[in-house]
Amino acid sequence: MLIACPFCGPRENGEFTYLGDAKPKRPEPDAGADAFYDYVYLRDNVAGEMDELWYHGGGCRSWLKVCRNTMTHEISSVEPAAGAGAAKVAS
Repeated sequence: MLIACPFCGPRENGEFTYLGDAKPKRPEPDAGADAFYDYVYLRDNVAGEMDELWYHGGGCRSWLKVCRNTMTHEISSVEPAAGAGAAKVAS
């Protein structure tokens, strides 16, 4: 499977580390234990297109948001993950 890194170009998936679903948002620090339990353990098992987080450790060391079909492994889009690695915009 090739992942088209926006910074390095197409690369084999062995250069990347899969984190998981990009949808869950970390609860605020004052959220209850139930909110953190849900965030850590309860994930959707999507059959079809899903936004995922991947880390390009074998290249530019950027976090990427990859839209991938979990059944066919076809990748429809790759973009920098907001506020991570080389994706940060210089001020």
